[in-house]
Amino acid sequence: MPKPLSLSFDPIARADELWKQRWGSVPSMVAITSIMRAHQILLSQVDAVVRPYGLTFARYEALVLLTFSKAGELPMSKIGERLMVHPTSVTNTVDRLVTSGLVDKRPNPNDGRGTLASITERGREVVESATRDLMAMEFGLGVYDAEDCGQIFELLRPLRVAAQDFDED
Repeated sequence: MPKPLSLSFDPIARADELWKQRWGSVPSMVAITSIMRAHQILLSQVDAVVRPYGLTFARYEALVLLTFSKAGELPMSKIGERLMVHPTSVTNTVDRLVTSGLVDKRPNPNDGRGTLASITERGREVVESATRDLMAMEFGLGVYDAEDCGQIFELLRPLRVAAQDFDED
């Protein structure tokens, strides 16, 4: 008789069992599968919060980045560099923000080939509201306390440093 499926069934744990039977124990497979699933869950949750503002989390990140800049504007290339995304993705993201009236684009006077993206007053209002909502739901990480969040950050740090996500200095 097959085992009934219960709410406590963990498909990743089951995959680990099957993996061990076929190829042996590989703890990194379980870890990456769990990380990727957590990413999907978190992205779904934060996208649901920012969706009423006409945003995705990627667009929200771009708006936040612009608010962090001194003049409220950055070259498109700098946005891609800081968000670690392909130039095509930056263009798509910023163009959608322009269409929504949250960002303006103009030629970069310091780079004849470049373009500056600048946050509009409406963009500032939207990012403030969306940020309040995301903070209220603790960016989907409400099941963890501050110490747990710090541990998650520290556990992922070596991976990020190895990928040159940021300078260790």
